[in-house]
Amino acid sequence: MKLTVTQENLNKALSIVSRIAGSRTPLPILNNILIKTENNRLLLAATNLEIAITVFIGTKIEKEGSLTIPAKLISEFVNNLPKNNIEIENKNLHINIKSGMYESTINGLPADEFPNLPEINEKKAVVFKIPTNVIKKAISQTVVAASHDTTRPMLTGAYLHTYKNELYITATDGYRLAERQITGIKIKSEVDAIVPVSSLQEVVRIIPDDQGEVEILIDENQVRFRVNDIELTSKLIDATYVDYRQLIPGSLDINVTINKEEFTRITKVASLFARESAGGITIKTDPDKKTVSIHSVASQLGENTSSATADEVVGEGSITLNSRYLLEALNSVDGENVEFGFNGKLSPSVLSNADETNSNYQHIIMPLKS
Repeated sequence: MKLTVTQENLNKALSIVSRIAGSRTPLPILNNILIKTENNRLLLAATNLEIAITVFIGTKIEKEGSLTIPAKLISEFVNNLPKNNIEIENKNLHINIKSGMYESTINGLPADEFPNLPEINEKKAVVFKIPTNVIKKAISQTVVAASHDTTRPMLTGAYLHTYKNELYITATDGYRLAERQITGIKIKSEVDAIVPVSSLQEVVRIIPDDQGEVEILIDENQVRFRVNDIELTSKLIDATYVDYRQLIPGSLDINVTINKEEFTRITKVASLFARESAGGITIKTDPDKKTVSIHSVASQLGENTSSATADEVVGEGSITLNSRYLLEALNSVDGENVEFGFNGKLSPSVLSNADETNSNYQHIIMPLKS
């Protein structure tokens, strides 16, 4: 293999694939990046057997070839090179990298030891496109509610599915649930896939903001996210997702419309006194005064009650929630004003964007026993 590539292009590609390589794997080959010439372009690939990322970059190829080299070393070396052309040549299992007055030889491993990259039959897969800003926002709004408990693998993923001809992405850990509707997407078939949160977080990381759309391909076992010359392929979680819609209240007896910044501020203040009580804070509504107050107690330190004026308060009541869950939900909701409602102390609470007539996002938090 002998080729010339720009430092900018190679550095960008390495930054995309290198994080997947060497992520706590017992197989030495998975610490490496596959470098391979293919169709007059340079392919860089990394996998941890759950996720595979490939990137194609333009290059001037003098001689075809392939090799795998340590991801961390090559990434850090190229990142520190000046923005000049880089000459790459491999002899046997050694790769020589030269740029101006910089030259390095790195020992590699044979390309045929690298795992086969995953393939998806595009003719049988469900294929659709989502605007880049929409999919990145939808992922960020939902994965916060996913579980980290690997004994329940289904809940460590986000549920990408269609319901009544609309596309949704949902995540829950059993104590809270986040659902985002993605409107205006043309899909010819039903979608029913549980995507690992770790894969979705990588999607958010690697997709450039300046790209218009992300193409998504789903078959029985895998999902692929493709943007131009970047592809991320992930295994799906083999499970049936919980029937979560029964957890979402149909109507709310107690409802508040309040400025999100004000609601966040009084929640943060209350959370300071809630550390001893598993983050428990009690939210009370007062329709006569049009206020929302939050009370919290730290037995050794004191107690706190913070209040904020709401734009609208319907119904009087109280509910005890985990303060961290509420803060993360508030951080995920769009808009300057939020709608917060519940039906009683033991019923789920619902948070959504009050600035939209039909909010495409809702966050449900289960109450704590006060």
